[in-house]
Amino acid sequence: MLNTATKSVAPGTEQELTDGFHLVIDALKLNGINTIYGVPGIPITDLGRMMQVEGIRVLSFRHEQNAGYAASIAGYLTKKPGVCLTVSAPGFLNGLTALAHATTNCFPMILISGSSEREIVDLQQGDYEEMDQLAIAKPLCKAAFRVLHAADIGIGLARAIRAAVSGRPGGVYLDLPAKLFGQVMDAAAGAKSLVKVIDAAPAQIPAPSAVKRALDVLKGAKRPLIILGKGAAYAQADNEIRAFVEKTGAPFLQMSMAKGLLPDTHVQSAGAARSTVLKDADVVMLIGARLNWLLSHGKGKTWGDAPKKFIQIDIEPKEMDSNVEIVAPVVGDIGSCVSALLEGMGGSWPVAPADWVSTVNKKRDDNVAKMAPKLMSNASPMDYHGALGALRTIIKERPDAVLVNEGANTLDLARGVIDMYKPRKRLDVGTWGVMGIGMGYSIAAAVETGKPVLAIEGDSAFGFSGMEIETICRYQLPVCIVVFNNDGIYRGTDVNAGGSDPATTVFVKGSRYDKMMEAFGGVGINATSPDELKRAVNEAMDSGKPTLINAVIDPAAGSESGRIGNLNPQSVLKKK
Repeated sequence: MLNTATKSVAPGTEQELTDGFHLVIDALKLNGINTIYGVPGIPITDLGRMMQVEGIRVLSFRHEQNAGYAASIAGYLTKKPGVCLTVSAPGFLNGLTALAHATTNCFPMILISGSSEREIVDLQQGDYEEMDQLAIAKPLCKAAFRVLHAADIGIGLARAIRAAVSGRPGGVYLDLPAKLFGQVMDAAAGAKSLVKVIDAAPAQIPAPSAVKRALDVLKGAKRPLIILGKGAAYAQADNEIRAFVEKTGAPFLQMSMAKGLLPDTHVQSAGAARSTVLKDADVVMLIGARLNWLLSHGKGKTWGDAPKKFIQIDIEPKEMDSNVEIVAPVVGDIGSCVSALLEGMGGSWPVAPADWVSTVNKKRDDNVAKMAPKLMSNASPMDYHGALGALRTIIKERPDAVLVNEGANTLDLARGVIDMYKPRKRLDVGTWGVMGIGMGYSIAAAVETGKPVLAIEGDSAFGFSGMEIETICRYQLPVCIVVFNNDGIYRGTDVNAGGSDPATTVFVKGSRYDKMMEAFGGVGINATSPDELKRAVNEAMDSGKPTLINAVIDPAAGSESGRIGNLNPQSVLKKK
């Protein structure tokens, strides 16, 4: 129902009124947006208060970037735009990194920011937090809009919602100048101005000829490979995707946030034989995955010398041929495309050649056997494999828990070691590889799913958002954070060869991150062995209490930049 006030307009008469504050709230509620992530301040403090009164859940963070990351992953998990609400200028800029992150990762998100008055900003007269926020946001998101009149709030929000979720999802910016909130208008006219978005993300059906072409290429493969990306997980077409993959009989790889679409322990999973299948496959089908840096752009030594034919399923036609030729592009939403492929396969589809499947399975099983002893280590201080081996068991026993993961070595090793069993249960840095998503993701995952969250953090990565543990404690969220503490970035053993300051990659020795959690009323635990770590995490997950476990890792453990050290440029000069 529209919020209203009344005022007398003539003797004996009253007129119902509404204003910008209430129109924003009513427009959000009309479109089913009932959770907001943000930081209060001028000019949106009262808006947040009013939202709470009207039944919208408003979670207040310590930094806008973390609130933005929460909104971005909320969009991924729900397929509705996650909303981040910030103050003007500096707050807007803090949220902008998350908005760009959402756009790059194809997460539907709306960044709503208050802003200074247009007439002062445009004349550059020095208003409080003066900035042309719309111009700055435009290059970093799918769309950007500004609302100047209360009567346009409904249409402005509707445009933002539709832009965020339609086609390839992404980030949208909505600019609300301070003066807008206090604008008053007739309540009946205000109600009529609101827009309920209908069919914001309609199905995009693939062309029958494209489906037939893709199936013909796949049928002719001697060494087929299917790669599932996070776009496939976002689609929530889980049953169709599993049925399709199983019907082909082909080995499959799951990109990190696609893990769990099919269990990593599935008989066709080639995750432990990644190098082999990328090099030797002759036909590669990409479902919601992009040939970007995470897949070496589809070329080079990662992909070997065997000629490749690529089939790609994506909702964005411009994604095709971005790095290599796509011989069979299938453009449409993942659910519609996979359903059409299944139908086109009929009842007697030939499964992948047995010799290829056997070769992949042998390589996978050999690699799993080689890794097993490392994961059984109970050394103290821990190495990465021993610690992750303990956490691997916990996820196996708790497949409904949401895993959040970031870091360098902590991320790279965890995504290979920890098997996932259900879709959208693994959340990580995604396409940009950005640090700092951990606490924002954890908060949103707990709020949006109602499930316990296990956040596995490198000590460096945790530092980007660590203050949000206060937010976790304030809202009493069931989040268990494990900080892999090896005293530094990559390693804690580097030495400054040019002076007395610590090396740039070294932190305070023996830091106790668990004490930070205790300061806010949460549970803090220091774990020095895999057995201690496993026991502490199980207790935390059982209790549902905010918990931080300081997992003491050997300072010498870890490699430069994790597994992407090759991206670091090297000097060809040697110091004399």
